[in-house]
Amino acid sequence: MATSTFAKTTASIAAWNLATFERLTAERIKEQARGLRLLDAELVTLVEIKNEDHVRNLADLLSNNEVEYEYKFEEQSPTGNNSNHGAMHIGILFKQGVEVDNTELMIGSDLGNPGYRKAFLCDVEIGKFSFKLVGVHLKSGRDLVNQRVRDQQCKVIGDYIKNLRGPNDRNPDVLLMGDFNMIPGQDISNFNLLGGDDQMDFVSSWDLQERFSHILPSGRENLLDGFAISKRYSTEYIKGSLRLFPMHWTMGMGQAKYRKEVSDHLPFVASFDITRSRD
Repeated sequence: MATSTFAKTTASIAAWNLATFERLTAERIKEQARGLRLLDAELVTLVEIKNEDHVRNLADLLSNNEVEYEYKFEEQSPTGNNSNHGAMHIGILFKQGVEVDNTELMIGSDLGNPGYRKAFLCDVEIGKFSFKLVGVHLKSGRDLVNQRVRDQQCKVIGDYIKNLRGPNDRNPDVLLMGDFNMIPGQDISNFNLLGGDDQMDFVSSWDLQERFSHILPSGRENLLDGFAISKRYSTEYIKGSLRLFPMHWTMGMGQAKYRKEVSDHLPFVASFDITRSRD
């Protein structure tokens, strides 16, 4: 990987579920681009990308004379008979100057079922901060059978993270983010397995207690999305910086209008020191 030429001393890294399970319109894409411009993160992991045109359009709408955006996208398997809505994809948007290499999907993280999503992987360098990004969109649902499916997915991903670091901990830090479809305090087995033998620090569970990221039609909310960093290693994370970005409020919308016209999820965003690297 080439050395990043990024000039800032800190960088914002975000994750957002675009909620395009239903029909995607040009107006919705414009509103999502408007929200991303307000978020102004150096890199955003995006969940529920409809197709490559969707993320390409977002990058084009965000790019201007002052900043250019690029994207990385990996095609998920078609869902076959499991869904009438087509596959939902994971990818990233990032500002020019951020270095991204080795994008791929994690083999086995969909359990061999095209109705589930594989984790998205890439190597990232922003300034001097380098890390392995793991973007996820785990099986949804609150029933026990759904939790058991997530257990299996979390075990695959947790084992990958454990094996990635190796015995000497010489590999880049790990940032794990996306739509976990897990609620802190309820889906305990999911978190234990995804943590990879206590490898990960789920900062979203601790820093964002009593907050929500998922807006339901009834007005009830859950903290379904997640953000985790490699435990004891990611010293570049600026403690306490993780927050839920109030995109609905920032865009001048109530929750109901935001849910209808933009997304039913709010983004996470965290800050990292990019002037040094523990690695």
